[in-house]
Amino acid sequence: MLGLPSIPAFCLRPRDPRRGAVLTLTFVGVVAVGAFTGCWDRADGAAAVAAARTDTPAPAPGTVRAEGTADRDAVARAAAEAVAEGKSGKKAAQEVVSRSGDRWGTVYDRGEYAAFAEGLDGHWTGVGVWAVRARNGMITVDGVEPGGPAARAGLRAGDRLLSVDGQGVTGLAVADVVALLRGAAGTPVVLNLSRDGADLTETVVRERLRTEPVTVRRLAGDVTVIKVTSFTRGSGDRVREAVRAAPPGGGVMLDLRGNRGGLVAEAVTAASAFLDGGLVATYDVRGEQRVLNAAPGGDTTRPLVALVDGGTMSAAELVTGALQDRGRAVAVGSRTFGKGSVQMPTELPDGSVAELTVGTYRTPAGRSLDGGGITPDVPAGERAEERAVTVLGGLGVGS
Repeated sequence: MLGLPSIPAFCLRPRDPRRGAVLTLTFVGVVAVGAFTGCWDRADGAAAVAAARTDTPAPAPGTVRAEGTADRDAVARAAAEAVAEGKSGKKAAQEVVSRSGDRWGTVYDRGEYAAFAEGLDGHWTGVGVWAVRARNGMITVDGVEPGGPAARAGLRAGDRLLSVDGQGVTGLAVADVVALLRGAAGTPVVLNLSRDGADLTETVVRERLRTEPVTVRRLAGDVTVIKVTSFTRGSGDRVREAVRAAPPGGGVMLDLRGNRGGLVAEAVTAASAFLDGGLVATYDVRGEQRVLNAAPGGDTTRPLVALVDGGTMSAAELVTGALQDRGRAVAVGSRTFGKGSVQMPTELPDGSVAELTVGTYRTPAGRSLDGGGITPDVPAGERAEERAVTVLGGLGVGS
């Protein structure tokens, strides 16, 4: 690293799927640098796992890189050469990443990365939408922050974003779209969209936004619903507090639907609320295997259901996979997204930051979720919560 001590050690974030499946916000799909989407799927340095470090040994001579990953030395070299010629180091680095086939890799300038880091605390300035990039380069709204500027302007999931302040966005990396949407709170941004074949133009005023990552409510029959929308800082402890506060003998519904990931450290803390130590996941970085372990002392007896759907991604899949494999929870809902690759940030000579795929993670049973996702134990659609209540009843809750 060249002087960005705040760079997380690694990330399990869905990112611009421009070269793969339709992303999610992560931009997730997406990758939103916080300003546009507000998705933060990376590990929190030391807190995530002692094993995660920035001085990962380089591959031994002759080591073959996994298909679909970018060579970090080639990326850094391209940036350095571009800077020496008075050109954009970020642009040159992104071209190398694009050619590599690393569909989750991306490059940020300093400002974009700073905004992304700000989002790790659950705050960002933007319009409040999540977006994805399809294989054909189209940018689509994947979700809208309830009550946010975009929602008030009438934006909907499924809208195609065509331009931002007159600049076309089709074919751009999601991080570049995010940069166009960023700006000072109170400033307007003009969005040109397409919906059901009709073009729309909306002027949206940027705001300082904050997500509420964990909310708790009670259902009849001593069922506590813990909804986790993203694993931002502090969310793991809030899950643990909610579990401790749940009525004795009651069940818990851990709702991870639409959770696009977040800080891996927080995901591990959340899983620890229901485990007494032991394995949460393994992951490899350039061929070197490492582990993520739960903290001891979690509630291992309370009946538990994990609600999931196609918007459950990355770190949220890590939690679900761990609880499912270890027999701690019954997964109810629909198949999850399937994002199981690991990205690591590297600062480039011009100060920009490249996040490149370096490996994958697996559940305690050794399952790779990348591309396949998690199949729920009990399939359910729109009435998933009702089905989950029935499952908890079968586990003795309310009887």
